[in-house]
Amino acid sequence: MAGFVNILKLCVGADSVEDLTQWQESHAHIWPKGRAIHVTRMWPKREAEVLAGGSLFWVIKGVILARQRIVSLEKVEGSDGILRCALVLDAEVIRTEPATRRPFQGWRYLDPAESPRDLPKGREREEALPPSLAQALAEIGLR
Repeated sequence: MAGFVNILKLCVGADSVEDLTQWQESHAHIWPKGRAIHVTRMWPKREAEVLAGGSLFWVIKGVILARQRIVSLEKVEGSDGILRCALVLDAEVIRTEPATRRPFQGWRYLDPAESPRDLPKGREREEALPPSLAQALAEIGLR
């Protein structure tokens, strides 16, 4: 056992990692310096494992393409009075090797052994493949 667990989440509304980073940069002024916040409805039951080194892995157009380290979890109350979980993330978005995922609702735990590896330093700045090509390559195990 690795001692930690990751979280897998669909990045709704984003067509690329650049969309995710641009959206987060446009909201950075409302978050603590060096952090990004993502609010979700459910609180992780495996909180201690998530906080022991877990990351939020982003699924963009059916492919895991990036991750952000989870720094903490905070309770937040929505305008509707319902308590939710704020995933406090390191602002750095780390590109990963592409890995296909079927659509799902909410979020899922992702075992470190099943998590895609980070792209090697230097490759993160390469132009991204179109999502459909990245997905096709991942499905046949070439990327």
